[in-house]
Amino acid sequence: MTGNDVETTGDVLDKLKQASTATLTTQLFKRGYRQQFLVGLTPVSRDIEPFAGEAFTLRFIPSREDKDWDLGDLKKRGDDNVQWEAVEAIQAGQVMVIDSRCDPRAASAGNMLMTRMMRKGVAAAITDGAFRDGTEISKMNFPAYCAANTASTRPAFHRAIDMQLPIGCAGVAVYPGDIIVGDSDGVVVIPRQIAAEVAADSFDQEMREKFLFTKIDAGAPLWGTYPPNEETLKEYAEWRARQAAE
Repeated sequence: MTGNDVETTGDVLDKLKQASTATLTTQLFKRGYRQQFLVGLTPVSRDIEPFAGEAFTLRFIPSREDKDWDLGDLKKRGDDNVQWEAVEAIQAGQVMVIDSRCDPRAASAGNMLMTRMMRKGVAAAITDGAFRDGTEISKMNFPAYCAANTASTRPAFHRAIDMQLPIGCAGVAVYPGDIIVGDSDGVVVIPRQIAAEVAADSFDQEMREKFLFTKIDAGAPLWGTYPPNEETLKEYAEWRARQAAE
């Protein structure tokens, strides 16, 4: 991880990847964070593994003819192109988070940029707009989340203007270095300074709810089971002890 303010180890990221986004949002809510889920964004492919990584941010503004018209010339597409700079600057294990102003009319990226990031070891790519080449991306072993699919090229409506600054994505503030966690249900943003404690408590919650599910599935009533009363918590402690001994 690149941030120096809080140590975020591989163990922390591993625990976060084992927690569902539902568990993570519950833990965030307990800490006063009401809405850290990127509502409306779904994975292009459902056949992906959960991920966790540090946010690398990219921001778009509306395109304008005097600034973006020449981008129609493929020979000039790499000139003054912050999007390409961001794709080359992002590091392995980081997550590209794109502020597309919730505008899906043009693509935030396509399969070429996705392939470049995938080969670099980037953990995932996220936009609150649209991606293009959805069929190709859906076949890649790379988590990509968006609000829609479009065929329109980015300069039609977007200009990449800066990177590694605070952005908004799907109505959630994202700061460079925040921890981004995703699964098949969606994506959660965790403020970096609380990532380690959220990881530890989320891991415990997942273990506890795994046990509680067995009781509910066996016919136990919600009252006294979910949330657990003292008797149920005692059963859970005994269950954990047996799990640890096996």
